[in-house]
Amino acid sequence: MKIWIDLDNTPHVPFFKPIIRELEKNGYSIALTARDAFQVCELATLYGLPYKKVGKHYGKNPLLKILGLCWRSVQLLPFILREKPVLGLSHGSRSQIFLCNLLRIPTVMVMDYEHAQTPLLLQPKWEIIPTALSNQDVQCKNKERVLSYEGIKEDVYAPEFKPDPSLSNELELTNDDIVVTVRPPANEAHYHNPESDALFIAFMMRVYTTPGIKVILLPRNKLQESQIKNDYPQWFNDSKVIVPTRAIDGLNLLWHSDLVVSGGGTMNREAAALGIPVYSIFRGKSGAVDRQLQNEGRLVLIENTNEVESKILLERRVRKLNQGDSSSHKALSQIIEHIETIIKKENIQGAK
Repeated sequence: MKIWIDLDNTPHVPFFKPIIRELEKNGYSIALTARDAFQVCELATLYGLPYKKVGKHYGKNPLLKILGLCWRSVQLLPFILREKPVLGLSHGSRSQIFLCNLLRIPTVMVMDYEHAQTPLLLQPKWEIIPTALSNQDVQCKNKERVLSYEGIKEDVYAPEFKPDPSLSNELELTNDDIVVTVRPPANEAHYHNPESDALFIAFMMRVYTTPGIKVILLPRNKLQESQIKNDYPQWFNDSKVIVPTRAIDGLNLLWHSDLVVSGGGTMNREAAALGIPVYSIFRGKSGAVDRQLQNEGRLVLIENTNEVESKILLERRVRKLNQGDSSSHKALSQIIEHIETIIKKENIQGAK
């Protein structure tokens, strides 16, 4: 049986790699596609995943987003008709869900942010969610088709992480620097709040004027990188702020950091999973997973520019691997069990 997995955003690459491995161990074959956006393809290549590149990102204009979704679905159609998957699996790929719904292929969406907008034609048949999300927060109308797993999405792959010290030489990091990894807000996303931009600029201005700080900046795309460099060229003087020239293993970069400041959910939760101090400047609707991490003391939510100064601690940390709790080792096995349960319940031919 063939399962179609679509990678349409950067975090999906490390997330699905162990899932693909375990599904293949259990006798399933994988049809893998990737959208050419946010270094998805570069990262999939780095991880050694054999994918078919299909489609791209169409910016933040709502009309172009809709047209882009439809056009990518058309582009995916020949691949799917040829591969004939029995199940579509993603972490919120709208093109996949839209196409599968039209072709009557069952869909499974793993999701961990309950405030994403999901119109009727883009709703999956099944959902797999962290236990932090209640059934009232999800998109499936049939609550019996919502399955949960312990921990957070990042627990699927973070426990397998092993540091690679060669990154320090590549980025010219020294023991004299406090290393801060910064991810700007997703200003092209439908959930973007301009308050996040103000927090990002306030923090960057703070570290720019603070001696002994080295910033690794991870823009979302080349356009965002160009805008930041044009608006704030002084940040990049004397290699105070570095933008990596290639796709880098995100967990390894976080491991080499003393703290993380990010306007995106996945990098925040990856840092939390590794036990690294992390501060969220995301100002959209707060998700249940982030609130749980905040309550556990593993994530600090920054709400205004005053807190940029008062709450974010520019300190070195002692690097040691965080083994996590028991739930962090259950996430992967539970997700695989849920996928196989769904295949059985869908009465797909050849199900074990």
